[in-house]
Amino acid sequence: MSNVHKILFILLISSAWLSAFTALHAEQAIQPGESDSDYTIRAYRLPEDESMRLDGLLTESFWKNVPAITNFTQQDPQEGGQPTQKTEIYVAYDESNLYIGAMLYDSSPDQILAYQKRRDQGLGADDRFMWILDTFNSGRNAYFFETNPAALRGDGLLTVGQGRNLNKAWDGIWDVRTNISDEGWSVEVVIPFRSLDFDPQNSTWGINFQRTVRRDNEEILWAGWRRNQGLFRPQNAGLLTGITGISQGLGLEVKPYFTANRNVSQPLNEAKFTDSSADAGFDVSYSFTPSIRASLTINTDFAETEVDQRRVNLTRFPLRFPEQRDFFLEGSGIFSFAPASGIEPFFSRRIGLSGGQPVPITGGLRILGREGNTNLGFYQIRTAENDFTPAEDFTAARISQNIFSESSVGLIYTRRGSSDNGAGETGHTLGTDLELGTSSFLGDKNLQFQAFFVWHNRGSQVSSSDFLDRTSRGVRLSYPNFPFSGSVSYREFGSAFDPEVGFTPRNGFRRLQPNANYRWVFPDNRILRQWEVGVRYEYLTNLDFEPETIVYRFTPVEVEFESGEQIQFSVERNFEQIFESFDILRDGTVIILPGEYTNWGLRTEFNTARFRKISGGIEYNYEGFWTGTRDGLQLRGTVRPYRGFNLSGSWSRSHVELPGGTSFTTNLFVFRSNLDFTPDIAFTQILQYDDVSDLVGFYNRFRWTLTPGSDLFLVYTRNWIDTGNRLQAIESRAAVKLNYTHRF
Repeated sequence: MSNVHKILFILLISSAWLSAFTALHAEQAIQPGESDSDYTIRAYRLPEDESMRLDGLLTESFWKNVPAITNFTQQDPQEGGQPTQKTEIYVAYDESNLYIGAMLYDSSPDQILAYQKRRDQGLGADDRFMWILDTFNSGRNAYFFETNPAALRGDGLLTVGQGRNLNKAWDGIWDVRTNISDEGWSVEVVIPFRSLDFDPQNSTWGINFQRTVRRDNEEILWAGWRRNQGLFRPQNAGLLTGITGISQGLGLEVKPYFTANRNVSQPLNEAKFTDSSADAGFDVSYSFTPSIRASLTINTDFAETEVDQRRVNLTRFPLRFPEQRDFFLEGSGIFSFAPASGIEPFFSRRIGLSGGQPVPITGGLRILGREGNTNLGFYQIRTAENDFTPAEDFTAARISQNIFSESSVGLIYTRRGSSDNGAGETGHTLGTDLELGTSSFLGDKNLQFQAFFVWHNRGSQVSSSDFLDRTSRGVRLSYPNFPFSGSVSYREFGSAFDPEVGFTPRNGFRRLQPNANYRWVFPDNRILRQWEVGVRYEYLTNLDFEPETIVYRFTPVEVEFESGEQIQFSVERNFEQIFESFDILRDGTVIILPGEYTNWGLRTEFNTARFRKISGGIEYNYEGFWTGTRDGLQLRGTVRPYRGFNLSGSWSRSHVELPGGTSFTTNLFVFRSNLDFTPDIAFTQILQYDDVSDLVGFYNRFRWTLTPGSDLFLVYTRNWIDTGNRLQAIESRAAVKLNYTHRF
């Protein structure tokens, strides 16, 4: 039996054993509907003659008739402890809307923190109130919402699988108001049922709440307050009952847009080119069922999409830049495939982008949703021809079936082909993944098993006809718990594996990757909050079992202080074997020859507490770098002079010394300004420069949310190149975009 067949045989036996083992425990897991009566609340239905004025004051008379949720418990710093601040939550509804009221008492209201105002901005520095709605009571998926004392709106789609998958690209139509008083801060929320998918026959939803008292880094939860649980695990949520007689309307949503653009391009030593245009398009969405929605997009426009953050690449492999376009991000949870396993058969940035530059999308169809225990997603997109790429058709389909209480099995398919009567070979990709999980292993522990297999045809980029060369496969077992957590994974990627609508930075390898972490907490210590140690190992060979990468990493110090400051220290031993020359800077100036390279590295990091008006961090690493050394320094800082105004910046520097007097230094500067006048009016500026590309980029975006779902965007981008003597402008773009959402 060959080595390949031996490994496949071992994987098959291991997968079968682990599947049976995990499935056994999954069947024993507590069903999402089984909840202690302490974590069940009945929603109050408003009489027809009552309504809510959204002002954050909780002065409407009906709030007095709504039963209050008060039984909150500390999760951090003292698991199971009594919260230091009192919290009261109220839930009501009528035919069209869900209403949530909250009174978050605070004994020191002058210390309430609320720096952020812009939608979906991180609240790591603010007091916050978060909640989830599992509208199908499945324990698997939920809507996520959050706000702060400044009435910021944050939301997303939560998917449970290998860890936490929160997709914050979903921008639901809802509203919130807050008020700060001598007693603390209060919240009023209105969520139209038209913004939610749900089963009208099911009157019980999953629901949970969490509050953060930021100055003490105190986390307070209603249900699922143990460290192994939490808000982001819908299977540990409480129950909201009595939701009956509600309506989504006709389920039809129309969103037209208008945009005007002006682009000026002047590459070095070339003539200036100016182009002005105006365009219009629309998105139409219709809910075939309360839980399945189809969206048609015509002349899709992404003028408002934020610029990519610049990075300097000194590795042998391409960098992955995240998707930032809302049209694709909204379905990313359903299309998530074997998360945490390093496999991405569908990478939406392959659609409508080429070399980081936009390719026009003439139209597309998207279907997302679930029916019973089946989750489904579908894209059919057509891109237009331009000077660099032909017109193309893209298809992506995903279906997964929920099994047991916390497990699933799924399929994914993608297609990429020319729209020009089949010119060129069409690329097809097909994959399957399995996730088996339980939150009741050994009583109350989490255990998850995962397996995947992906194949693609030859397509236009791959010439190999060998089946295994065009496949990837792997298994992963994880134990995400407190105080001990760990995982082990094994993956194989064929030498020609490169799905045309996927992302694969590296192929032709076998990789074994175990890691483990242990965390201590000190709830009664005035200095230390927690201390974590970790070990990580990676053993990667080529398909002939020759070692290419071996990494040992030990992190003896990862400490969070009671004040919120953090320090970390790690040591690493790294082995690399390369069989071809490597051009580090991609310009022929620094070449690494084939051979074996063994090096050691040290890394240390310090971060101040994020809730301070002036916060920051420093990271330094010194390591062997091929035949020489590299020292890297990163400085980060944020200044918040007043509420809604944030200035941040970072400087990343790498200095490399190689034998023979060869050395070079790279620098990357990023500055960002967020000026948020209100939660509905935001102005963002981003300035970036690196001395590898010698490009300076300046990005500006103004967003005014006229009403929830309707926005005005003003965007201006300008790029310069550093010629050594001066900065020469090479490109500028200006855009105005107005969209409007109407629901029927």
